[in-house]
Amino acid sequence: MFLSAVDIQPACLGLYCGRTVLSVNGSVETYGDCGVCPRGQRTDDNKICRECMGSPDRYDWLYLGFMAMLPLVLHWFFIECSSALLQHITALFECSVAAIVTLLVSDPVGSLRIRSCKVKKLSDWYTMLYNPSPDYITTVHCTHEAVYPLYTIVFIYYAFCLVLMMLLRPLLVKKIACGLGKSDRFKSIYAALYFFPVLTVLQAVGGGLLYYAFPYIILVLSLVTLAVYMSASEVESFKDLLVRKKRLVVLFSHWLLHAYGIISISKLDKLEQDLPLLALVPAPALFYLLTAKYTEPSRILSEGGNGH
Repeated sequence: MFLSAVDIQPACLGLYCGRTVLSVNGSVETYGDCGVCPRGQRTDDNKICRECMGSPDRYDWLYLGFMAMLPLVLHWFFIECSSALLQHITALFECSVAAIVTLLVSDPVGSLRIRSCKVKKLSDWYTMLYNPSPDYITTVHCTHEAVYPLYTIVFIYYAFCLVLMMLLRPLLVKKIACGLGKSDRFKSIYAALYFFPVLTVLQAVGGGLLYYAFPYIILVLSLVTLAVYMSASEVESFKDLLVRKKRLVVLFSHWLLHAYGIISISKLDKLEQDLPLLALVPAPALFYLLTAKYTEPSRILSEGGNGH
């Protein structure tokens, strides 16, 4: 039985159950029974399924950028083991094309812009946990993508990344890594076949948590990895840093990550207050270089042996 706007009593149960609009006659809408909203819609304050017509805000794009960077960084990490510069470029090309294609196939199709629903709270990412059970026996399934398309678009992007890698990398790897052994030549491809499923599960289970925590994850990981790299490379002064161009590339890459994390936290809502925070980007590296000579293990051990 169909219901008119004045007949919607009582309200739908559960946080995400809603009534789909069946027809519109002037200013009068006709609604169906309570249930799951179609893809691309979510419930409004009156528990009516409304089409998502908004656009991702700056924070949403920063989140999508973070999720897009994860496979690229992992590609580069495993390619680094073989020191193949052209493989780095190939991985960047694969991820860039995958990102563009993902945006083009998303609604509206053929455009680099996407329409989305606004993220209001953490539970929006886990609607499957809020299916109501009116009589504690029967469950009304209202699971849908309330954060459309921030949840599924990541899976689509990873799928395109994997397909492009399998199409391009094996054809190019022989020329790119002709000086390596056969097993080393395909090591980065084998690694990707492992980390893509891990990233998929990570998004499926922890997508909502990553949405709120990714700025702090970027800052912490970039600080830790920079310290580990400089320690492993035995960089103790500015002179050591300038010896190899590769070290400068790694340093500037970490600075970009620092800046990305700071921008994600501040969202640059107030430019006059947030832009000066970017001056803190070089601070961790400068602190490390200024204090490295005082924390060098051999010096500590020698001073301890001399009784100082």
